[in-house]
Amino acid sequence: MSPSVYLGAAGFGLIAVCYGFARFAFGLFLPQIDTDLALTSTLSGFISGGAFLGYCLAIILSAYLTERIGARAVAIGAALVAAVGMAGIAMAPSPLLLASAVMLAGSSTGLASPPMAAAVATAVRRDRQSATNTIINAGTSAGVVLSGPVALLMGGQWRLAFACFAVTAFVMAVVAALSVPGGTKATQVSGGLPPFNSVIMRLIAAAFLMGASSTAIWSFGGKLVALQLGWGNTGAGLLWVAIGTSGIAGAGAGTLVARFGLDRVHWLFLGALAAGILLVGTSATTPLLAIVGGMLFGAAYIMVTGAYLVWGVTALPDRPATGLMIGFLTIAIGQTAGAPLFGFLMDRLSPDYAVLGFACLALTAGLARAGSAIPQPAPKAI
Repeated sequence: MSPSVYLGAAGFGLIAVCYGFARFAFGLFLPQIDTDLALTSTLSGFISGGAFLGYCLAIILSAYLTERIGARAVAIGAALVAAVGMAGIAMAPSPLLLASAVMLAGSSTGLASPPMAAAVATAVRRDRQSATNTIINAGTSAGVVLSGPVALLMGGQWRLAFACFAVTAFVMAVVAALSVPGGTKATQVSGGLPPFNSVIMRLIAAAFLMGASSTAIWSFGGKLVALQLGWGNTGAGLLWVAIGTSGIAGAGAGTLVARFGLDRVHWLFLGALAAGILLVGTSATTPLLAIVGGMLFGAAYIMVTGAYLVWGVTALPDRPATGLMIGFLTIAIGQTAGAPLFGFLMDRLSPDYAVLGFACLALTAGLARAGSAIPQPAPKAI
């Protein structure tokens, strides 16, 4: 196995644990957590937003540290933070301590992505970097799809599930120590703020709106299907399996961007994201439509985040960790704002109004275009 393949596999696993388990599994187990700790929709939204806020703070720190101490140490730290945070969720006796643990676990995702982008820039040849980055990014879906069966097997035992997730994160810390290179290209360039040109500003606008819209499912998907369809643990677990399984298709984002151009891929999958939110969350849904909606959402979310990854890294080729950080940080800022807003709209209006509004947010993200500064597909020869 070549070093680049080994790195891609390790990065895929690290992202699966940090994103799929430490960050997004909370939404899967939210109905059971609500019951045990007596959380309202608004409070649940603020706790979910705390996980995204932890991500925002951590990804800035991660990009800074990756450019100075290298990728390996930061990747190991990401896995350890995920382990400690999820252990805290498993043991949390009150909403306040739960919120603190959720925020810590969520911050691991921010730590994980920049070192992997920097490691790829060092260990993978240039023409394979976009594909490798988007394969690693698709690890999110693997974590999501694995958390679904865990929920099915353990029923309402969310504390035991997070304890198992914490053990897995400790294992990934060892894998990161053995596979991620210590020095990276990013350590050879000066730090400081990147140039906020029009390409970066359009990325920020798109990522914020998409991130906010995605919380309809990531934070409230389990609760929506419980309200609209009367689903319990089994139904919510099946929804998560559908989201995660289809999301693995997002590994092809880099290939699709190279073939069709970033703007086309961006528009197409934002539409799929909005459709998925509507199919899962409205009162007109059926069990079949909810599963189809989950599959659309899963594939679209990973595709769009992969597109933002390519957008940011291509815009700042000499600082890949920072380029990734800008797009992914802005997604998380949108999610930090979106989760409490969605919970508020559910409490004050209705789930249908909240779902419709957040589907529209996804579509408005398409108004921001990458433009000519990002490579588009070459015209075909006549």
